[in-house]
Amino acid sequence: MLEEFLQPTDPEIFSPGNFSSQTLGSSVVRDGHAEGMSIAIVGVNEDRGTVQNTGCAQAPDIVRRQLYSLSQFDTVTKILDLGNIQQGEFISDTYVALSKVVNELLSMKILPVIIGGSHDLTCGQFRGYHGLNRMINVSVIDNTIDLKDGFREVIDDERFLLDILSYEPSCIFNFNQIGYQTHLVSYQAVELLNKLQFESHRLGKVRADLVETEPVLRGTNLLSFDMSAIRFCDAPGHGKATPNGLFAEEACQLARYAGQGDGIDSFGIYGCNPTLDSRNQTSQLAASIIWYFIDGFNSRKNDYPAEEDAEYTKYTIHFRENKYEMNFWKSKKTDRWWMEIPSGNMAGNHKKFHFLPCSYKDYQMACQEELPERWIKAFNKLS
Repeated sequence: MLEEFLQPTDPEIFSPGNFSSQTLGSSVVRDGHAEGMSIAIVGVNEDRGTVQNTGCAQAPDIVRRQLYSLSQFDTVTKILDLGNIQQGEFISDTYVALSKVVNELLSMKILPVIIGGSHDLTCGQFRGYHGLNRMINVSVIDNTIDLKDGFREVIDDERFLLDILSYEPSCIFNFNQIGYQTHLVSYQAVELLNKLQFESHRLGKVRADLVETEPVLRGTNLLSFDMSAIRFCDAPGHGKATPNGLFAEEACQLARYAGQGDGIDSFGIYGCNPTLDSRNQTSQLAASIIWYFIDGFNSRKNDYPAEEDAEYTKYTIHFRENKYEMNFWKSKKTDRWWMEIPSGNMAGNHKKFHFLPCSYKDYQMACQEELPERWIKAFNKLS
């Protein structure tokens, strides 16, 4: 079924002599079946949904060239290059094609790495989860929150989150907006996410302590990364690049955090625009971000806790003269932390507890009888 939506990658990219045996490109499969693969690279040549970044449809093959020239991993990862999804007659056709490809790969337990194309393609990535009968956590790394008001008949890259957050039936348990810049975002957008019990992490907070973003990304299933989240001097190839933003190495670290998460099962990187890119700097960085995501994927620890698991240390904190208690779990293998949240009466919940990734700082906060905000929001959704 996948073949009807995909056009093979330009064979010249894989020409003999383009890559040495020590580079990633030498081990990528491009003529095999998807069965048995761990990761599938999918390009999408679509930018009709962008407002200020026309030209990003050219990115997939250019980013590929940069990615495949990077070093091979120590761990053998079965990576399949599926080629590119071309523009449909209407942009909605492209969304449908992407959603069907993502859905098929997810059903086969293969992680799609999507190279856009404009950021509104996240809609197609997200719709690929429908019909899987499970709730997911969505994270978007972007310099703004794409909930711009105003009506347009066609979804675009400034307001596509309206489509995702209002889609019925909803499969979103949690949504995280990471790296937004306060001066680019309306307070109404932030308030809406807060009202929905979702999370927003502004750029200053993220950069002040990057490690605190790790638990957020550890619990993510779908990650969408817009290159506009990175400052202009590191990623000039984007129509909405600004002087402020993540540093290049911070973007790579966030991608690695996400790749290490046991639940991550799709990753999309969007907005790289070769027509604005000086000396391929942005495409090189986009390739590096993908490389570090796969590197994180290769180093997964598979340490999601279970009740009474001997591989974890359980810490119980008593609140208000022992009237209430809160449990934390710490992995003996990785030193990573989780908060235990009563599952409540949420539809489809059959577990007594829900384990939410957290940090040591969350544990310290609870020791001072302060409930972490992430715990409160998760509890409200599970109740």
